[in-house]
Amino acid sequence: MTEDSHEEATHENVPSRQRKRFPGISSRAYEHPADRSALVALRKLTGFDTVFKAMSALLPERSLRLLFLSDSVRVSDAQFAHLHAMLRDACYILDLEKVPVMYVAQDPKPNAMCIGLDEPIIVVTTGLVELLDEEEMRAVVGHEVGHALSGHSVYRTILLFLTNLALKVAWIPLGNVAIMAIVTALREWFRKSELSADRAGLLVGQDLRASMRGLMKIAGGNHLHEMNVDAFLEQAAEYEAGGDLRDSVLKILNVLPRTHPFTTVRAAELKKWAESRDYQRVMDGHYPRRDEDKDTSVTDSFRDSAAHYADTVRNSKDPLMKLVGDLAGGAGDLGGKLRDKFTGGGGSGKGNGGNGSRPSDEGSGGEGRDQGPGKS
Repeated sequence: MTEDSHEEATHENVPSRQRKRFPGISSRAYEHPADRSALVALRKLTGFDTVFKAMSALLPERSLRLLFLSDSVRVSDAQFAHLHAMLRDACYILDLEKVPVMYVAQDPKPNAMCIGLDEPIIVVTTGLVELLDEEEMRAVVGHEVGHALSGHSVYRTILLFLTNLALKVAWIPLGNVAIMAIVTALREWFRKSELSADRAGLLVGQDLRASMRGLMKIAGGNHLHEMNVDAFLEQAAEYEAGGDLRDSVLKILNVLPRTHPFTTVRAAELKKWAESRDYQRVMDGHYPRRDEDKDTSVTDSFRDSAAHYADTVRNSKDPLMKLVGDLAGGAGDLGGKLRDKFTGGGGSGKGNGGNGSRPSDEGSGGEGRDQGPGKS
């Protein structure tokens, strides 16, 4: 099968089992609010696409295309036919007109990506293909097609380029700091874009259990008989609420260098969206259309994003987020709250008077630390 004929592939095959299709669906239907606001703002910038396409001479896109073409297996009717069928199904369901080129690369580490400036390329590793069953893999393919529909591949390619550039200029203090500041901001967007693509994968596979199984396998390998979805989600709840303010800071430091959210967090976020009214409306056929994207308000998108973050802070059980919420609400005794958050103490009612204040505070702090893990 030639490159041209592959790229011009149409959606002749319908999904292997009856699934709902979403004609004309806009990526706004499944995008995370923070991801959506950034994308809407970028799309509204006059000449933005032209500027970044002009950067293609600097970016390694052509090199990557040649590399995959020469050293990976291109998915087609003749090679990895089952993946090709899934790819066409995913594009059919999300109404993506042009089927992206897809490659399987030899790598034991389970991974998948969608990159490219002019046209998206989807790459999955042999480790992922061997790890997942058909329905789990369908969700992953839908995830990558969601990236393509959202236009994420452009910004992901830029992040790849800037990350490599940062390594090359690490010896230049100010230059490295400037680039890493951009990389850090892009990574934050990147992590939110992964949550968007997880939702797209669910819209394609329409099987929440398969999506959950896939995430568990990515975290713990091909040992489903040793794993449990409810217990896996409990880990996400414990991660969010556990510890004191020191743990909150460590969470931030742990996630900063990552391009993907932690796997348990992704599972919890996807389950939350699957149970939301927004998801049900999409499944009922009520979703924003692609032909309405040009009329999208940047202000409204930023307002939705801000509302999401405010709601996250308000409802979060993370010690740092609770402290931020308390301070935003005008809570008093800042010093006491900081002390309790850092030490895990929660007994504000103890030791408020007389000469016993210090011993009582210390006792309360120790008690809070002992009980903290149990409460998580």
